[in-house]
Amino acid sequence: MFKHLVLFVGFVAEALATNSTYLNPILPGFHPDPSCIFVPELDDTYFCASSSFLVFPGIPIHASRDLRSWKLISNALSRPSQLPGLNTTKRATSGIWASTLRYHDGTFYVFTTHVYGDYPKNATNRFDNLVFTTNNPYSSAAWSDPLHFNFTGYDVSPFWHDDGKVYVTGTFAWEVLPGIQMFTLDLKSGAVGPVRNIWNGTGASAPEGPHIYHRDGWYYLLIAEGGTGAGHMVSMARTQSIDGPYTSSPSNPVLTNANSTSYFQNLGHADLFQDRYGKWWGVALSVRQGPDGSYPMGRETVMTPVTWKRGEWPVFSPLTGVMNGWFLDEEDVLSMGEGSLVTAGDGVSFMPGETFKPEFVHWRFPVEESYVISPKGHEGSLQLTSSLSNLTGHDGRSAEANGQTFLARRQVDSLFKFSVSFDVGELKIAEQEVGVSVFLDQLHHYDLGFVISANNTPILRMRGITTVPAFVSPTIATLPIPPSWLTSKQLAFQIRMANVTHYTFSAGPVGKLSAMQDVEFASGLGLTWGFTGALLGVYATSNDVPVGFKTWVRDWQYEGLGQIVD
Repeated sequence: MFKHLVLFVGFVAEALATNSTYLNPILPGFHPDPSCIFVPELDDTYFCASSSFLVFPGIPIHASRDLRSWKLISNALSRPSQLPGLNTTKRATSGIWASTLRYHDGTFYVFTTHVYGDYPKNATNRFDNLVFTTNNPYSSAAWSDPLHFNFTGYDVSPFWHDDGKVYVTGTFAWEVLPGIQMFTLDLKSGAVGPVRNIWNGTGASAPEGPHIYHRDGWYYLLIAEGGTGAGHMVSMARTQSIDGPYTSSPSNPVLTNANSTSYFQNLGHADLFQDRYGKWWGVALSVRQGPDGSYPMGRETVMTPVTWKRGEWPVFSPLTGVMNGWFLDEEDVLSMGEGSLVTAGDGVSFMPGETFKPEFVHWRFPVEESYVISPKGHEGSLQLTSSLSNLTGHDGRSAEANGQTFLARRQVDSLFKFSVSFDVGELKIAEQEVGVSVFLDQLHHYDLGFVISANNTPILRMRGITTVPAFVSPTIATLPIPPSWLTSKQLAFQIRMANVTHYTFSAGPVGKLSAMQDVEFASGLGLTWGFTGALLGVYATSNDVPVGFKTWVRDWQYEGLGQIVD
């Protein structure tokens, strides 16, 4: 017995002395503002939450046992009844902002803020702060309805103190009163204690994203500064009393890629956790910025090893695409949870009895009856009922009264191919349209559609709308459709990315790959804006013509073709 123990201890010591190589981002694509924890009670598993804004389902929860293979296990916001106001929230930078994920006494907590971005910065109803809980993170249905609490700010994060109180840190709108605030919260009633300022950061703009950690008699405060752009950074302060005063780290910023030539830019909004061996890691958001300044995949989750000696400040390793960090266990893919590995791809046939994958999302809440899987007479397809509004809507920022028929998934690979086919037989009236889209938000998307033209002939039409670098909303290309393509009333569409700066849109007859025709290219720079990231999906609209129709989608395929990390 003793011999076996010595051998095991020797193996662990040798393993821990060996660094491992891994790639960033660990959660590619639209997965910003990460918050991650390690829960040894649940089979030594790591869990991460990220922001979702107006995408629904929202607040995706990913899990891993090896810190390399990350699986979508649930969405904490999966029922419209949990947050009805999300469906009428205006502006793409509104909705669910940064979430903090924590585990305490057998319960998972997600603290987050529903932001009404069209309200004045100092409006007391601009911020609706929420706490979702569950005992089973592997089930979307198990997440609770939220507890609401009153704080006129965002980026809320809890800390359970030895005195039995829950201290919450957050920040006011920096344009109104910059600085990190703290207050106590009753998790049963939602009652909030007095709000007091504890630190104003180092002097950079927009101090936000706070988290508190207790270690070796010190309370460490981790924050983001500089805004979520080129000047983004991570700063720290500490104190021996949770109430302060907090003293700034002499090494601030402790993590940033500002003023560098790194492919990974806008680095900030971090969180810290320990692994099963007691080693520390930091996660943060970052973008992969192309040579033209574009980053259509948006803000992604990256990870870096952290050295944290007793009584000292943590030291973050510089962030790159190929990382050499602490020892990582061999790949151990989770079997639990509702979704797939983040880079697994799709091959969806919409067969009877199937439901939507948890990776599938809408912009705000869907009109449920507009999406029917494998209806009678059209088995093996997804039936879409057209919406009156197209993907821009009537003003590019507001919710549409009758919804927008749109189903999508995140782009999670630098290079990819996304393809579907449509039954277009029911489209008869001018401006009826089905197609595929690369969608950032209502004011930033590219659409390739089959549309009935003003003279009632079918055409392919490529349209785009963007505010980068200035507002444009053009019809980029129109092409007549050869009659031979429509003998089966089926049309194939494809979006692919063969380089880091441009999307290629193609169409052709179903089953005749050689006849697929590239219609147009679209710059990723036009989708480089705001807080979200590129979604790839299908839509059906009558473009404000009050005559609806149905279409049937088949052969949904998403395939990652490469991840560029340097």
